[in-house]
Amino acid sequence: MNSSKTNKYAFWDARRGRIVTKIGKWVGGEDVQIRQYSLLHDLFMQKSYMQVLVLNATGRLISAELACWLENNFMVMSYPDARIWCNQVGAFAGQMQASPSAATAAGCLAADSRAYGGSLTSRLAMQFIQRAVQQIQAGMTLEELVSSVPLRHGKPAIIGFARPVSRHDERIEPHRNMTAALRFADGPHLTLANQLSDYLLATYGMGINIGGYTAAFMSDQGFTPDDVYRIKNLCVASGVTACYIDQLQQPQHSFLALQCQDVRYDGIAPRSVPEVEP
Repeated sequence: MNSSKTNKYAFWDARRGRIVTKIGKWVGGEDVQIRQYSLLHDLFMQKSYMQVLVLNATGRLISAELACWLENNFMVMSYPDARIWCNQVGAFAGQMQASPSAATAAGCLAADSRAYGGSLTSRLAMQFIQRAVQQIQAGMTLEELVSSVPLRHGKPAIIGFARPVSRHDERIEPHRNMTAALRFADGPHLTLANQLSDYLLATYGMGINIGGYTAAFMSDQGFTPDDVYRIKNLCVASGVTACYIDQLQQPQHSFLALQCQDVRYDGIAPRSVPEVEP
């Protein structure tokens, strides 16, 4: 066989019928390897599930304090309120007697959104705040930074600031207290986010929300936007499951029930059907 042809396909030939990975391996009856750690000897009963989750998603074994911060952050990202869109998906799945796995997975997919959800929004907010810190360090003023952002409804469209329902995000103060209690200092990203929040609140009436706070904090901990997107991709799951269970035993078609008069029709007006000659 031609040697150049052999070299051309060497990478694929080496993987023919094989799985090549550096992530992990189950050794049946013995142990499980997760990156460079033994699950049963290094992690089990020694680290938390959140630490293992982040290890699997990023390759980084975080401290118990940071895992505690993230676990509490997950806790407030998943309200059991069926008015929230991803939870509506879970509730409808319960009405249709779907499986809990299907309901929760569908709800999490519905939350993979640029507008809300906590995973993709965190990624976008991190991209903004990390870029903003670089711009400020290069000499841009806070006013210039805000002016460079497109306006939407007369306000700067900065993801991580403001909230569609309420100006005040009830999760910020508890997170500030948690950050201090766990002895995390405000780094450059959280410092700028707080300054930006004060400026936007005074100028436009829009302060930081939990997405913006999380994005700044996680940036200060050395995570990339993609890291946090992967860590938090299921952060709404608990609330989705709760709303699924709530609706599962209810009468059929009882969730957000409508009468015909509740539906507004804007189509073609009623008209007679022409008779067809035999």
